[in-house]
Amino acid sequence: MVSPMLLASKGKRSPIRDLAEFGAAQAAIVGKENVFDFSLGNPSTPAPPEVNESIRWLVDNVDPVELHGYSSNMGLDSCREAIAQSLNRRFGRQLTKNNIMLVTGASMALNIISFALNIDKDSELIAIAPFFPAYRQAAVAGGNKLVVVPPDTEHFQIDFEALEGLINEHTQGIIINSPNNPAGTIYSEATLQRLADLLTRKSGEYGHAIYIICDEPYRELVYTDEIVPYVPAIYKNTIICYSYSKSLSLAGERIGYVATDNDIDDFDEVWMALKGAAGYAANVCAPVLFQMVVERCVDVQPNTEDYVYNRNLLLDAFSRIGYRFAPPSGAFYLFFEAPFGLSGAEFSDLAKKYNVLVVPAGGFGCPDWLRLSFCVSRQTVENSLPFFEKLYEEARELAASRA
Repeated sequence: MVSPMLLASKGKRSPIRDLAEFGAAQAAIVGKENVFDFSLGNPSTPAPPEVNESIRWLVDNVDPVELHGYSSNMGLDSCREAIAQSLNRRFGRQLTKNNIMLVTGASMALNIISFALNIDKDSELIAIAPFFPAYRQAAVAGGNKLVVVPPDTEHFQIDFEALEGLINEHTQGIIINSPNNPAGTIYSEATLQRLADLLTRKSGEYGHAIYIICDEPYRELVYTDEIVPYVPAIYKNTIICYSYSKSLSLAGERIGYVATDNDIDDFDEVWMALKGAAGYAANVCAPVLFQMVVERCVDVQPNTEDYVYNRNLLLDAFSRIGYRFAPPSGAFYLFFEAPFGLSGAEFSDLAKKYNVLVVPAGGFGCPDWLRLSFCVSRQTVENSLPFFEKLYEEARELAASRA
């Protein structure tokens, strides 16, 4: 029998990784400074100094056997408790270590939740476009069908009419991502309250909880005065996926957590399913060194100075040139529409001529759009802008030649 994971991939490579590999090959030919690689969401801002200070202290002061050995599958009690107390301080909750499971990043968290919510062969999860392509892989790997809500490309909130039409008795959960990858938008409290009201009504109609799966690795990366609501305070049946990859620039260290509040329906059964799913997904334990680092850095905030600079430079330039885009309130992506009726894939291919690497968003559920990751050096953004002007004009000429 073919495995769910193989079905999830279907032999397809990630266009994000393909572009990154193309960029690396071009850099070897023309020089890294002449490749404008906006493909990966790989933080260019170094980890806060507290991270390296913690690593040095731990290496010098903790028994190496303990530092590099296994923890329990759930993670170190002390780290889980530190995370719980941080959430309590910030969001007025009453959590303990029993509300937290440490995992190898938010992708693992999504896989675990997908396994846990696979009730039967007809189970479905819903994603709201635009969405990170790994949601499809996580859903299918867990044995679920992924159902996609079409994008609201005016406000990048939720098309509730479309969503309500897709919820049915097989719906187990809805994945939301705020601040959003790739659009950078934040779901407002009004949007989330409307979502909570809808799911409460539908859960009652179908006789089982429909969970919000809240993927929020960008929670701390916000550039406006908008608030990122703590979703469990609005809808009790929420399962949080969190990663320190973006907030602490620890993408390669694979450290994050799954969390629920105490009043989630069937708390004991939910956590039994999550623990069992973690074992099935081979989440033996999160890296112990970085569990200890997180414990010491749990309230450290990210340095967003470079991201703010890059964001503002791109917004000014793209507005002046004439691109249509979603102004990012958070995360570190600029989501823009391919101009003059080109598809995202066509524009991405056109941009490669200048070694400008932007990701076509077909896999995100928006085939006419592209994602630009601005978590890069300031020089990369500054030096790329003349090429985005050329590309806009070339797209205009290409569209005219087809008319």
